[in-house]
Amino acid sequence: MLNYFVTRLFRAVLTILLVMTFAFVVLRLSGDPASILLGPDAPTDSIAAFRARWGLDDPLWKQYLAYLKSIAQLDFGVSMRDRSPAIDLVLERVPATLALTVPTLLIQLGVGIPAGVYAALHRESVADRGVIMLSIFGFTIPSFVMGLVLVLVFAVTLGWLPSGGQDSWQHAILPIATMSVGGIGILARFSRSAMIEVMGQPYIRTAMAKGLSWRDVVWKHALPNASVPIVTIVGFMVGSLIAGAVVVESIFSWPGIGRLLIVSVSNRDLAVVQCLLLVIASTMVIANLCVDFAYGLLDPRLRANAAAH
Repeated sequence: MLNYFVTRLFRAVLTILLVMTFAFVVLRLSGDPASILLGPDAPTDSIAAFRARWGLDDPLWKQYLAYLKSIAQLDFGVSMRDRSPAIDLVLERVPATLALTVPTLLIQLGVGIPAGVYAALHRESVADRGVIMLSIFGFTIPSFVMGLVLVLVFAVTLGWLPSGGQDSWQHAILPIATMSVGGIGILARFSRSAMIEVMGQPYIRTAMAKGLSWRDVVWKHALPNASVPIVTIVGFMVGSLIAGAVVVESIFSWPGIGRLLIVSVSNRDLAVVQCLLLVIASTMVIANLCVDFAYGLLDPRLRANAAAH
């Protein structure tokens, strides 16, 4: 069991390092921050001074080593635009993003899993077909299309809700609804498939043959075994929530880390973008690491395979 967890932890650290390296290289190949921040008409000596001030005139390998050294010292750099610590700018936006992602995840779990389980237990019924159709619609429609449709209907046409901003709890309804639809569809589909597969296993038939009640069969035998693939997809969905926030926050002018990422990329604010990508990647990796740990606890076969290798 210890080998299983250590292997997953090593892979998580390696993944974060690869993301840091990829972000570093791509950002420096995508354009010169000096030309963008100072403007195309800036004097040559001003651009040279700017590049020297931020170490952009050093060789790429030297910049990379300096970047790794600063990260090891928990120094995430300073914004070229605001002259503020990058980590402070990111942390200021985290509560706004959590105000969307946490309720969204709770709604997805509270609606998607019960809907999928109910559809599996009533297979081939009208409810089952309805769940399948709605889930397909939910995870196939792009979030930006869903967001624009919700704004058009509930903000522009009906005037029930604001179209953007963060002035009250009502401003969060449309962004949360936009982000929730896709996850509900995915969870419903996976929960339904997992439950159908489990309900067809021999041990379920054995439990029913022993005279156990339907409730005991479902709650004590089917759901615990179906939870293994469901837990896996939930981990991936946490990462997709962070990625989806980039689009949704832009549509609804929500001042979270997703909107900050877009602004920082357009300005080539290297330190802020690198810090944002590091935070986002760490969140996704930690979420998947937690899923791996939970997966190992739920399924002893994984621990046995890890020990064998």
